[in-house]
Amino acid sequence: MFTAPDPGRVRLRVSTRAVLGVALAVMAAELAGLSLVASITGGLAAMLALFTVADTSVRRQVATTALLPVVGFPVLALATTLHGQPLLRAAAWLGVVFLGVYARRWGPRGHALGIFAFMMFFVTQFLHAVPAQLPELYGAVALALAASASVRFGLWCIERRTPPPAAPAPLPGRGLARPTTRQAFQATFACAIALAAGELISPDRWYWAVGTAWWIFVNTASRGETLVRGFRRVLGTVAGIAAGLLIAIPIAGSPAPTAALVAVCVFGIFYTAAPSYSWMMFFVTVMAGLLYGLLGVLHPGLLLLRFEETAVGALGAALGVALILPVTTHGATDAWIRRALTCVHGCTAAAARRLAGDEQADPAPLAAELELLLGRVRLSLAPLVHPLSPLRARKARARQVIALLDDCAREVRGLTAVAAEPDAPAGSPDRTRTHDARLAAACLRVEAAVHALVPPATGRTKVPADFVPVSRHHSGADAALTHLQALEQALEELATPLSTSPRAPLVPA
Repeated sequence: MFTAPDPGRVRLRVSTRAVLGVALAVMAAELAGLSLVASITGGLAAMLALFTVADTSVRRQVATTALLPVVGFPVLALATTLHGQPLLRAAAWLGVVFLGVYARRWGPRGHALGIFAFMMFFVTQFLHAVPAQLPELYGAVALALAASASVRFGLWCIERRTPPPAAPAPLPGRGLARPTTRQAFQATFACAIALAAGELISPDRWYWAVGTAWWIFVNTASRGETLVRGFRRVLGTVAGIAAGLLIAIPIAGSPAPTAALVAVCVFGIFYTAAPSYSWMMFFVTVMAGLLYGLLGVLHPGLLLLRFEETAVGALGAALGVALILPVTTHGATDAWIRRALTCVHGCTAAAARRLAGDEQADPAPLAAELELLLGRVRLSLAPLVHPLSPLRARKARARQVIALLDDCAREVRGLTAVAAEPDAPAGSPDRTRTHDARLAAACLRVEAAVHALVPPATGRTKVPADFVPVSRHHSGADAALTHLQALEQALEELATPLSTSPRAPLVPA
């Protein structure tokens, strides 16, 4: 896991910055003379601000961070006020769940604000906060956000040099057909099941089940994705509990070693979040055990209870996606693949125009978008390629689709690199006329291959077919032609796994 690719060491830098931001937030709370409960709340707020705010520009990140207390403070007040009223508290939290998931339709900002609101409700249950503690909780959150923002946007603004890529827009739809609306109902139902079952297991620690159900629905879009994520969460929790028995219990809340190990856990959460959900949950579980040790309530039975509540939450999530407006893995995957193939066509068209001399055409942003879309395809196909999946025919088909789409991405990257070379035409009429007509023909064949898989829709960019062939061609034409031919072949091979029944066995070519 710790040898997973990390281009530009972005994950390493982000993880190290997170440790610094959380440490500064906790130090600020301690120096202000706030209680341990407030310090933990501040540390969590700083970690959430650094983890969830993922807008595509620094300016938007600053605005989203500034909006976190706008949603967080009212939720803190609501949760502490209803501390001793279980029924009203449950209804209020389920309302926060629904609105928090529903807000994802507004992109990264809605996603971050929804998570922050939910976790502010969660932390009051975790710490058993009461209304009398509300002023210092407000102060701790405000200090934490200011501290984390000073690190993120001042001392160490990684995003100014390496802007994060824009996340793919959610799949379209209206009403109950909109994925975020469906998921809002699913998550609310799942959390209701988790809340009821969690209360039966433990009237004091029931909130872990709700937290499990909520987080399983983060960054998932189909039934299969949610089930696999639930399995990985349980797996990571079990491993974290085992580590907690060996690490957290022996140190028994000793401040210095606990602080050092919490810092390691914060680093691990950020560093492993993208490549492995199980590892991330391992560090979350160990950190929870360490915090319980600080609060003086840690014992082996509590860690066992953590596992039971996690299992109940995962079961609630499974019931939610299976019974409430289910979205099949095949349906979600098909939609993401169509978007990826459409992006392939767009990259090809932009590269063709750039090689023809159009300096305004730039395939690079589309190539970056393609990488993100393929990430969503892989996430959607993860249930089918999971080692425990019994569907052998679907597993083989999914692996073939992933391999061929990776081939497409590799050729698109090569084509983009050729188009970006300094030797590309400068855009003058004379240089434009030197465009090799073979490229136009190859681009049209790629377009036809894409349209054979994804029927064309109105408004799609067409590859210009009126290039004037001459004896001299662009110096990168031969390399571009090679990439286009390989791309055309990969697209033609995709027809077999995409156009036949998902259950039919693949016939070797």
